[in-house]
Amino acid sequence: MEHETQSSEPVVTNRTMEIVAALFFATVAVIVMADSLRVGAGWAPDGPRAGYFPFYVGLVMLVSSLSTLGIAVFRRAGDKSTFVERDQFALVMQVFVPSMVFVVAVGFIGIYVAAMLFIAFFMHWVGKYPLRTILPVAVLVPAALFVAFEIWFLVPLPKGPLEAMLGY
Repeated sequence: MEHETQSSEPVVTNRTMEIVAALFFATVAVIVMADSLRVGAGWAPDGPRAGYFPFYVGLVMLVSSLSTLGIAVFRRAGDKSTFVERDQFALVMQVFVPSMVFVVAVGFIGIYVAAMLFIAFFMHWVGKYPLRTILPVAVLVPAALFVAFEIWFLVPLPKGPLEAMLGY
């Protein structure tokens, strides 16, 4: 038995996303190739220079991206199927926006405090957990990461004012 699913309004088509992705990867490829030329992409007497292999990887990326772009743009019957619908896009944004806030917050309050707030926020908002469950998890997970990275592995991660007050 087939179930009918109600779909919401399309936000973007597959063809549009193919074009956007091709342009993005072509841009990355040009940046890689330009930087490879800057550091030297040729062959030196003792072997390949630093940019030799990255240049050719970038070149393959560029050719592939331009091929994808050409197919997406010039295909007679472009793929008009839906890439993402409004309801699906809203779910993605529910994760994407707080994640971007987390990334920005790391620069101001450090990774451990930002992680604590991020975990607490998601456990409350998405998981609907009670505070008695949220607090231990939101505090203990970043604390465990602090011990693992800062003390055991000696890998310094971005810290904020709280860690400075504690002498780290």
